[in-house]
Formats: sequence, structure tokens, C-alpha cells
Amino acid sequence: MLIHQDRLFPAEPAARDVARRLYARIKDLPIISPHGHTDPRWYAENEPFPDPATLFVIPDHYIFRMLYSQGMRLEDLGIPVKDGGAVERDPRAIWRRFAAHYHLFRGTPTRAWLDHTFATLFGFTERLSSSNADAYYDRIDEALRTPEFRPRALFERFRIEAIATTESPLDPLKHHEAIRQSGWKGRVVTAYRPDPVVDPEFEGFRQNLARFGELTGCDTSTWSGYLEAHRRRRAFFREYGATSTDHGHPTARTANLSQGEAEALFRRVSSGSASAEDAELFRAQMLTEMAAMSVEDGMVLQIHPGSFRNHNEALFRRFGRDMGADIPSQTDYVRALKPLLDRFGNEPNLTIIVFTLDETSYSRELAPLAGHYPALKLGPAWWFFDAPEGMRRFRELTTETAGFYNTVGFNDDTRAYLSIPARHDVARRVDCAYLANLVVTHRLDEDEAHEVAYDLAYRLAKEAYKL
Repeated sequence: MLIHQDRLFPAEPAARDVARRLYARIKDLPIISPHGHTDPRWYAENEPFPDPATLFVIPDHYIFRMLYSQGMRLEDLGIPVKDGGAVERDPRAIWRRFAAHYHLFRGTPTRAWLDHTFATLFGFTERLSSSNADAYYDRIDEALRTPEFRPRALFERFRIEAIATTESPLDPLKHHEAIRQSGWKGRVVTAYRPDPVVDPEFEGFRQNLARFGELTGCDTSTWSGYLEAHRRRRAFFREYGATSTDHGHPTARTANLSQGEAEALFRRVSSGSASAEDAELFRAQMLTEMAAMSVEDGMVLQIHPGSFRNHNEALFRRFGRDMGADIPSQTDYVRALKPLLDRFGNEPNLTIIVFTLDETSYSRELAPLAGHYPALKLGPAWWFFDAPEGMRRFRELTTETAGFYNTVGFNDDTRAYLSIPARHDVARRVDCAYLANLVVTHRLDEDEAHEVAYDLAYRLAKEAYKL
């Protein structure tokens, strides 16, 4: 048996029995995936995935960062280089390298997601290894050639009710338009990720501003024109189902500058003369500006701070962004968010969802903030902590102060399409295990636990993201 029916449930029999009952009621609920990075092209074109390596290994930084940490070259895993240089082109060779190093994933969430996928979608009962790498490859490759494994068929098989992709303001959303024109009923929406035109340290920022102006017909050389460009582009994204914006800033810092101060700051960043402090202050001001626009148009504001992006400079130069070298850093929220919360924290028509890569802040800062401010909600354990132990710690550290209902359920935040049901299954099992322990220690009645399990698996995400 590749995956056990009681995986992630408590070892203590009474709690395990409760967890089983809770899970039985929610395991087949539809999936709400309100924040992720799957490619909208998949749903638009509905073409077969090309091969197992291209599907599982090449796009998934959870996989190739572990292999790289053990000395494997990214080129040998088929990862494209920016200059078009030589990389491994044989998908079977890539798969064999992955299989030969599968032991590296022992105890990791990646292993749990992969085993779940291999077992439930392809019927494997033996663990992947060098000895069965080709058998794995052949079975998966054969399945991918069938209609049942095309993106839309998988969408329906996974019981996905709604999924959000994430696009730059400069994206024309042509794939979302193609989905709309196709008549397919699957709900794929976009989300507004303005980092390329909000972060002065983003590569090509000044050129991005010019393109931003061309797309919107606004004068993005002025502060007022720049803000109007955001309003127009947000409206365009809402036409394609967007209900949220997303902001991947290095810190959670916010600001509330006067009109004159903001205009002067924008002149510096748009002219290329900004200092590092100017760049940080501009990002801080733009979080507050985005909140103001969210009050106007109803879009949910997501803040993903605390990642030192592209920490490995050599890898960034050779391969570009998102190569598994984004590293968590210590993050302040109490002081950083205060300018934004002073202005909008009590606003009943605003939802701000805050994520963190610094779990030391859960009980000290984030839970007390979300347990007080009406506008603020806690995003789930994310990225390096969307693992069973990280999810459990999230519940332990936040529930006492923020409760369950100042959180927003679960989102999978992934590019790895076939891992989506596996990730949601892990979250549902971990939550059922946590709730079961509350029941057997007489802190929660079982009927309440059933309600909370349903809310965490489905309702909270659907309502928080207005899906």
C-alpha cells in the first residue's frame, strides 16, 4: 500500500476514530482553490501534458530545489536557462534521475503529495525508485495520452469548483479569454499580481511602467495617472473573474503618505533615481493604495511578505526567477501593518488576508491582530509550512486568539496541477486530526467539530475570496 487510509490521523485510538468520522464527511467536498499558479493555457487549450518529467519535475521548485541541494545540476533536470544554453532534453533521463533520488523526499510534504498522486491517479502500489522508474514513466506517459488526463477532464475529476490563476497587470489575459470563448463551464478566474509595476526593484520596472501606460491609456509618468492605470487594469481583471489581488513584498511594511509626499516618491522611483529605502517605502505606500482601491471595488487584498526572493544570485542570473531560492526571513507585522490598519483596519467592506513565512509571528503578532481588526484575516500555513506539522502548528498557535473564523480555510498555492487534490487532502486530514483532539479532550463537541471541518475545507475559502 503506497498510502495508508489513516495517514496523518492521531495514533491514539479514540481520537483516530473521531478523525475518521470527521474526514468521512468532508473528504469529497469540492475544491476551492482561490490562490495558485497553474497555467491558464492548460485550461484554454486543453492539450495533453507532454510527458511525466515535464508535468512533475521541470515546473515544480519543491522537487528540483531538493535535488539541487544534493548537488544535481538544474540543466540535468531540463530546467531552461535564460540564454538558451544546452539542457537535458530527454524526459525519460530526467525522470530516471528524479526516481534515483526519490529517497531525498522522505518525511517531506512533497513526498506525501507525490505518493497520493501516484496512488490515486495512476494506481501505483510500490514506492518510486530506480528499479521501477521506467515502469512508472511508461504508465504515466500512457495515461497522459488519454482524454481522461487532459486538463479540463482532470479539473472535473478533482471536483474543482473554482480555481484562481495569478497574472501580472501586463498580461493580456488571452488564455482567460479563450476559456470564456470555448464555452467550457469550468470556473477559472485570474488574480491581480501587480509586483512588476509596484516594486521598483523588479527587473525592467521602468519599462513595465511604460507598457502599463500603453495598456491602459493612462499617463503612468504621473502619480495620478499611475493610480488610474491600476484602477482600469483591476477592472479589466474583474471582467475575467478576479476577486483578489496578491502582493509578494519582501516585508509587510505599509505607509500612509500625504499626497505631496507620495507624488515626490513616485517621481523618484519612476525616474530610476530611487534608493533602496525609497523602493521599500513605495511598496509600503502601494499596499495602502491597493487597500483603498479594494474598498472601492471589493477585491480581496492578499499580502505575502517575508521572502528573500532569488537568494541564489548565480542561479537567478542563469535561470531567472522562481528557482527554489526564495528564503523565509523574519517579519514584523504589528508595526509594519499599523499605517494600513489605522486607515482601513476597521473597514467592514475590506478583507485583507495576511500570509507569513515567519511562523514565530503566529501567536505573538498575527493571531492577536486578526483576532481584533475586522478587515484582517489569516491565510493558511504557506510555502515552507504547508506541511502536516506546519499546518498543525498553525492551528495550535492561532486558534486560541483568532479562533477558526478569522482564518480563510486552505489554499494550495501551486504550479503543480496534479498535486492540488493531494494538498487539499493533507489539509483536510490535518484539520480533522486537530479537531479530533479537541473533541476527545472535551474542548469541542463532535457536532461542532463536524461544522468546523466543513468550514475549514470549503466554506471559509469560498466566502473569504467571494467565490
